[in-house]
Amino acid sequence: MSKQRVLITAGASGIGYAIALAFNSRGADVTVVDIDSEGLNRLQLEQPSIRTAVCDVAERDSLEHAIPGLIEAMGGLDVLVNNAGVSGPTAPVDQLDPDEWDNVMRINLNGTFNVTRLAIPALKRSSHPSIIHMSSVAGRLGYPDRSPYSTSKWGLIGFTKSLSRELGVFGIRVNAILPGAVEGERFENVLKGRAHLSGNSVEEERTKAFSVQSLQRLVDPKDIAELAVFLASDAGKSISGQLLPIDNDMQQTM
Repeated sequence: MSKQRVLITAGASGIGYAIALAFNSRGADVTVVDIDSEGLNRLQLEQPSIRTAVCDVAERDSLEHAIPGLIEAMGGLDVLVNNAGVSGPTAPVDQLDPDEWDNVMRINLNGTFNVTRLAIPALKRSSHPSIIHMSSVAGRLGYPDRSPYSTSKWGLIGFTKSLSRELGVFGIRVNAILPGAVEGERFENVLKGRAHLSGNSVEEERTKAFSVQSLQRLVDPKDIAELAVFLASDAGKSISGQLLPIDNDMQQTM
């Protein structure tokens, strides 16, 4: 892994941050892009060996300017981790703001598409290339009142399956990780949104969330990072086109 060149989107915090640290700790050459300049500055102070660049995955022009240059700075690319995404609004479909719907698709789907298409030429030149998409448990289950998010994550499943077939001839492996309820600010905001709709307290919504999974805890971002490292390693060389849940055995969404 010490020779791997890794590009991670939205790596300044949360899951992406954990993934960046995990690859960096193995000696990989890691570049992180994020819209959060303050978060990137903190990451640079903590881990000076990680390259960082401010980039908005929702803006095609920004990506077309940044991604090729970052790949060139690394001398190529072996691993792409498409982690950028937003949770979007919590509301019934008939009450959704169409602009909010469009924003979720622009970031979660279009952003992933554009980063990937810009990275593929470099991945084709790699001797051990891998693409990892961050989908969600919402990409395999229905998600009431979260239709923009769920739809985008289902879309990433189709993208993963299609790309794995398309790029397999070049030896490029493509997989998706499907986290469940993950420790962090995003899940807390989701609980607040559900509480606002239901009239329940946030703690009542937390109890309901745990009731649909076998293991009564949140997913640790570090565990997701270790799964990403495994998929990109030689140990995962025969794994492609797969959807890997890491959700404490969630049976349905609430």
